[in-house]
Amino acid sequence: MAIAKAERLMNLALCLLGTRRPLSKRELRESVEAYLEAGSDDSFNRMFERDKDDLRELGLVIETVESLDGEIGYLARRDSNRLPPITLDAEEAAALGLAAKVWQQARLAGAASGALQKLRAAGLPEDVDPYEPHSALEPRIPVHEAAFEPLMLACRDRRPVVFDYRKANAAQPEPRHVEPWALECWRGHWYLAGFDRDRGAERVFRLSRITGKVRSRGSRFTAPVPDVVTVRETVASWAGETADRSALIRLRTGAGYPLRAKATGVRELGDGWDELEIPYGHGLDAWLVEFGPDVVVLEPAELRADVVDRLRAVAKG
Repeated sequence: MAIAKAERLMNLALCLLGTRRPLSKRELRESVEAYLEAGSDDSFNRMFERDKDDLRELGLVIETVESLDGEIGYLARRDSNRLPPITLDAEEAAALGLAAKVWQQARLAGAASGALQKLRAAGLPEDVDPYEPHSALEPRIPVHEAAFEPLMLACRDRRPVVFDYRKANAAQPEPRHVEPWALECWRGHWYLAGFDRDRGAERVFRLSRITGKVRSRGSRFTAPVPDVVTVRETVASWAGETADRSALIRLRTGAGYPLRAKATGVRELGDGWDELEIPYGHGLDAWLVEFGPDVVVLEPAELRADVVDRLRAVAKG
């Protein structure tokens, strides 16, 4: 389902569930932001009727009530839309408990802890370890960046943000004005995808390169949010995951394990260096710069030149 439609349905459902009296179409139109942008009355009416039918198909019980003056109103009574008591067997409770404990390192640890307490009440025994029989795996979602929580809330609330961002080849950060779309973790690092207002295009930002505080702005989004946000695919292209060529590098022995994992060939050179053949795609130069003096590019020449240029830019700062 498109993100915009899902948000609109959620807002309509909350309005219908949160009222103590039937709300007219006019009141609902004034309460749901997407309806204010619907344009003509005919467009709004068609959109509202489709949304109402979709909510009913999803199981929401919506009542239609006619007032004394003949005006039609709508509401969804809470007692008619309560879920039945949830019962969990041991495996189901353990699986949900595992999902909650994954977040224990994040700023969401408080919410996850509360969820675990509810799971205990719902049937997860005190002596059951959610990690069993997978205790050796110890799954985690690492979230150490202070920018994660404000960006997560900004994505949820559709609020533009401003933050200082330092690119891999830059010595100093620069301000970015971004309409945040989605956060995603890829290979232990968190990334934000969104619309960069200054550049007028979609961009992906690594959270560890955000410096200072993330400040929110009260304005609305100016660019449409895509139905599918391909964060991982974009970051993978930076790291050469979509490579169509090969590069030859020298790598210091005992360093650069992510590069070694990607290597299609490794040869010991001696004197503390190895020679690696790795896939070469868009963005590989920026990735190699992060390994600093542990990497020397041998070929191709254009990749070597790009890496040298990036290192010089950092050194000048």
